[in-house]
Amino acid sequence: MTESSSTSTPSGSAPDSSATRRLELRVPEMDCPSCAGKVTNSVETLQGIDGIDPRVTSGQLIVDYDPTVTEPEEIRERVRAAGYTIEDEDAELALSVPEMDCPSCAGKVENALEDVDGVDRIETRPASGRVTVTVDEGTGPDEIVEAVEGAGYDATPLSDGTDPLSEERAVWRSRRAVGTGIAAVLVAAGMALEFVLPGLDPAVGTVAGRTYELSHLLFILAAAVGGAPILRNGYYSARNRSLDIDFLMSVGIVASVAAHHPFEGAMLAVLFSIAELLEQFSMDRARDSLRELMDLSPDVATVKTGDGEETIPADDLAVGDVVVVRPGEKIPADGVVREGESAVDQSPITGESVPEDKSTGDEVYAGTIAESGYLEVEVERAAADSTLSRIVRMVEDAEREKTEREQFVDRFASVYTPIVVVLALAVAALPPLLVGASWNTWFLRGLTLLVIACPCAFVISTPVSVVSGVTSAARNGVLIKGGRHLEAVDESDVLAVDKTGTLTEGDLSVTDVIPLEGADEADVLRRASAAERRSEHPIAQSIVGYAEERGIDPDDPDVAEFEALTGKGVRAEIDGETLYVGKPDLFEGLADLEHVHATTDGGVDLASEGYDSDSQCDRPGCLDVLTDLVPELESEGKTVVIVGTEDGPVGVIAVADRVRPEAEWAVSRLQEQGVRVVMLTGDNEGTARAIAEQVGIDEYHAELLPDEKLEWIDRLEGESEGTDANGSADGGGVAMVGDGINDAPALATASVGIAMGAAGTDTALETADVALMSDDLTRLPYLYELSGKANGVIRQNIWASLAVKAVLAAGAPFGIVTVIHAVVIGDMGMSLGVTSNAMRLAGVEPETPTGLEDGDDAR
Repeated sequence: MTESSSTSTPSGSAPDSSATRRLELRVPEMDCPSCAGKVTNSVETLQGIDGIDPRVTSGQLIVDYDPTVTEPEEIRERVRAAGYTIEDEDAELALSVPEMDCPSCAGKVENALEDVDGVDRIETRPASGRVTVTVDEGTGPDEIVEAVEGAGYDATPLSDGTDPLSEERAVWRSRRAVGTGIAAVLVAAGMALEFVLPGLDPAVGTVAGRTYELSHLLFILAAAVGGAPILRNGYYSARNRSLDIDFLMSVGIVASVAAHHPFEGAMLAVLFSIAELLEQFSMDRARDSLRELMDLSPDVATVKTGDGEETIPADDLAVGDVVVVRPGEKIPADGVVREGESAVDQSPITGESVPEDKSTGDEVYAGTIAESGYLEVEVERAAADSTLSRIVRMVEDAEREKTEREQFVDRFASVYTPIVVVLALAVAALPPLLVGASWNTWFLRGLTLLVIACPCAFVISTPVSVVSGVTSAARNGVLIKGGRHLEAVDESDVLAVDKTGTLTEGDLSVTDVIPLEGADEADVLRRASAAERRSEHPIAQSIVGYAEERGIDPDDPDVAEFEALTGKGVRAEIDGETLYVGKPDLFEGLADLEHVHATTDGGVDLASEGYDSDSQCDRPGCLDVLTDLVPELESEGKTVVIVGTEDGPVGVIAVADRVRPEAEWAVSRLQEQGVRVVMLTGDNEGTARAIAEQVGIDEYHAELLPDEKLEWIDRLEGESEGTDANGSADGGGVAMVGDGINDAPALATASVGIAMGAAGTDTALETADVALMSDDLTRLPYLYELSGKANGVIRQNIWASLAVKAVLAAGAPFGIVTVIHAVVIGDMGMSLGVTSNAMRLAGVEPETPTGLEDGDDAR
């Protein structure tokens, strides 16, 4: 559950003088429209409720309320009174911890928070510098902040308006960078005295029988200056029982100085501090991609008022405000154009490079750019709820769910570090104790192993790759909701695609109307549109729209007993007569379609229209709908709809959908990538075959009801187990791409659900694992390419880190590897290496097929 403030007011209501509050509750049993209705009706009985948004797909209830009238507990009571349980009623607190930029830091914070009473769940996200904590009702943010600060890190609740990504840290001008620079100068001076000018290196004193020269004092001073932040963090690590890099390095520095090896201690402090600064710099580079997304939205907006115009912060915009957007300016909020026309660059949201013309009534999104004209936009969503804001939140949340590889790495690291620490102690102590070997020699070798014990580069190898890949995808109009889904796309060797709205544009239009048995074209359309008017199916809407375009009015018929026959059509009583509109299969056993007569008197001449038929009687226009009309129409890629009663058909309507111009190219590219593309559609066999041949799909399954699509996905899952898209034996799975609404059950069943055209569509953004923000099939090959490269980068990072650590660990006991090698190569080098390797994912760009670069007319 979360609760936040908002200054927005529902459309149509007057703004309240006090801030509206938002309460988000998890109600998992609210999983159908009926459930949502009961909960809504119960909550609406309270005073001060400004808005209710029940989301059955995610089991979430969002309530906007006036805190001066209604308390949150009253809302919860009304939900319970409706018969539903609120899951996890604890509060969720989000903190900005910008200095928490590595797994070691995250471990200290987690250990500190585990000791706080009332903390139930902790999520640390080093890549974004954020901590999310679920706490009991009696635990406040002050206690959480105090615990994080007790671990050695500054923390600020995000509700205070602070964000860890809002400002880029000046890494090389920080206090730590200055201290490291001073320490490096001291080390250089000490090395010059000891190794280059030993005659100028006088002895300055003796302590505990050991002589200290000037160079030794310089090394000790360097260890103190450069190692101060390390020792501080090591103290907090010890306090929080965290066996991390800071603790291990602190032990190494102190032990080196105490054992009269100040040069090694100073080098350890300086090199590790440089490594930490470089790691901060690299993490800032990873965070830059998230900052770029956040910076897409403008800071201010120009609002129309009764007195003219006023410039206000974009975050203060309320629903219902009208904002003015001039050429070259960014649109500050999601809304609808009320006046003006302009080409709008929507690439920040959809990834489309071609601007889209917008005029009155069109929807626009925050962060998009008006290129050529003046617009007045009515705000429909507050800044925090805009499509862009939700994309940023989902990209940030992608780090929350650990991938299988990341979980493996964490398990491995939890075993690896203690083992190597014990080995380091054994190397340092056993040879001198057992065989009288040199303490100095074996101490340094044990110290080297102690440095190697930290698995920092190994641990960050996966999350930094996930953040880089997910953010790169978001910039190109593909929203991936977690590293697990980023990995799973490449591992899915089968892509099931829906036809309508996916391979085709989903903009159906009537192409043929063939009246039968004395009816005329207008009569067929009048009856069909009257029955289909209550249906939400795209075919139904195309018939109603076509009738309206022809000026055919149903004359307000008496429509009763309407019923949607899933996967077949509709049935309704029109003026007391039962009418059926749907697929030919709907009339099986109901009416005779094999011997009918086309209306020829003032109607349609079948021969002139290109339809051949063998006359079965003496009457003109005699035909068999199932053998003469349906195959001919379906071979042209058209969907056939029969209109009739129990006495027989009165007409045939053909509806066609245009194939997307990039569909054939996208299917070809996917097949080249080793993906088996399968079309699953509820449309007829002939239309499915025609579309499949047109786009190059070899395997299709037609006339599927919704539950049969689920069965086919399960069957394809079983067939694909054991191989991935590249044919290797460690993959298997089925990805499904559809419109995100009609195909929601199939998307949820597939290994990866991919929703098309998700911009502005709440259901698609909530339910899909991956959302293509535009209706652009070129993003599918890009998604597979990005996923494949991301998996490759993750594997490279993991195995390179392991290999380097193994080589260094093997060489340390023999003196081949020194402390300097361990820090420069094993820690600093590998951390930089895995981060830089992950950043390569930002260079993966979608490919646009020839002929579509300039947005050809087909689009």
